[in-house]
Amino acid sequence: MKFISSSFLFLLVTTVNAQQTISKEVLKDKIKGGWAGQTIGVTFGGPYEFRFNGTFIQDYQPLEWYKDNIKNNMLNNAGLYDDIYMDLTFVDILERVGLNAPVDSFANAFANAGYTLWHANQSARYNILNGIKAPQSGDWHFNPHADDIDFQIESDFAGLMNPGMPQSASVIADKVGHIMNYGDGWYGGVFVSNMYALAFFNTNIEQIITQALKAIPQQSDFFKCIADVIRWHKMYPNDWHQTWFELQEKWSSDIGCPDGVFDAFNIDAKINAAYVVVGLLYGNSDFGKTIEIAARCGQDADCNPSTAGGVLGSVLGYNKIPYYWKEGLAQAEDIHFKYTSISLNKVYELSYKHALQMIQQNGGREEGDNFIIKTQIPSAVRYEKCFENLKPTHKISLRKENVSSFDFEFAGKGFILKGEAITNEAKSNAAKSNAVLQIQVTVDGQQPKIMMMPTDYRIRSNDIYWQYNLQQENHKVHVQLLNPSNHYQLNVREYIIYE
Repeated sequence: MKFISSSFLFLLVTTVNAQQTISKEVLKDKIKGGWAGQTIGVTFGGPYEFRFNGTFIQDYQPLEWYKDNIKNNMLNNAGLYDDIYMDLTFVDILERVGLNAPVDSFANAFANAGYTLWHANQSARYNILNGIKAPQSGDWHFNPHADDIDFQIESDFAGLMNPGMPQSASVIADKVGHIMNYGDGWYGGVFVSNMYALAFFNTNIEQIITQALKAIPQQSDFFKCIADVIRWHKMYPNDWHQTWFELQEKWSSDIGCPDGVFDAFNIDAKINAAYVVVGLLYGNSDFGKTIEIAARCGQDADCNPSTAGGVLGSVLGYNKIPYYWKEGLAQAEDIHFKYTSISLNKVYELSYKHALQMIQQNGGREEGDNFIIKTQIPSAVRYEKCFENLKPTHKISLRKENVSSFDFEFAGKGFILKGEAITNEAKSNAAKSNAVLQIQVTVDGQQPKIMMMPTDYRIRSNDIYWQYNLQQENHKVHVQLLNPSNHYQLNVREYIIYE
């Protein structure tokens, strides 16, 4: 497996479309619009996150909004903004270490941060803390959640700091996105960052989407899925529900994320990116309509309107986001996002500063009250695919608690075993509240492998064990807890078989 370093990729950012001028005032306004738009969108969609899986929110159900919504959530429901404070982790590294910060600076910052993570992010955190560095930390052989939405919802910063420079945004997306994702999961972040970069010089939403899609290899499922949405929008221009049904029929099957296989839950990047695009296309540049449709599509119903609102916010600019949505925003703009020392007002300034640096690094210049930017044409990044030649065939429920050892057999090419290490609260105390269980897994009598399973939820392993590269035949698996204790326990939930 070969990985191309991001420093090398900087040499590939050479395709220039034209020089374009943008005033400092407009640049600031669009950057503010991007950050404000995604903050409004995630707040709006928060109550519906993963409550509508495999269905959309019916038109007759009102989606509520009120003046103090953002302030109240930032103070009392800070975890809602996980996709934004993840963005801010990377913005902070760019500010403290510099534009050419090494990948380890980004990886270590989020791996050691105080916030809770899930899916691809958490698996990457576990990998990094256990010696598997980027980009392997995001690769599907080491990260079963590699196709999940994680980097897609954290890539906004890369586009907002690269006005009119989508190739430059892709370079940053390559460096940061492979910390936690691979394949379609990575493409989600490339696509989103390219839409942001293009939003500074184009007000036509369909053109922005179509151009940004050129950054994605055409043979990828991600490209095909978004291309289908564009095509269905032309076929059913007045009915987003029909496009939603087409998406469900063709693209709603998740084969990677073990929480979504054989389940209505779907955190796969491409289907949720498709819902973002549905919102943008059918919203017709109306901010409220755009985030509402993106939320009504269901699944990750807070992150999707956040992305759609951020992109459209960059197109419109802060000043043109309707007052109805911004009415209470000023009360929240000086509140630090939890786990950070950065507020919205602060990140407006930081992203503007980083945009100026990127403009200059890519050959642009400052002239009075304007910037002259050497704009770029989106260019396809390299092709990669997760879970190639694998298909889930069975999910076997175990529901075993306080396991010390057990065996199972299966016929297939790979498997993933789900479970958790937890503290036995009835038999524990504060001094023994956290531990690391050592789980030895032996497949077909081969050399055993040991997985470290922390009971601390912040640094947990999402999954007990997985292996995807076996021969298509019968296999025997033995699982042994090496350090049993009355204070802690291993629970085993299920395993999924792949052929």
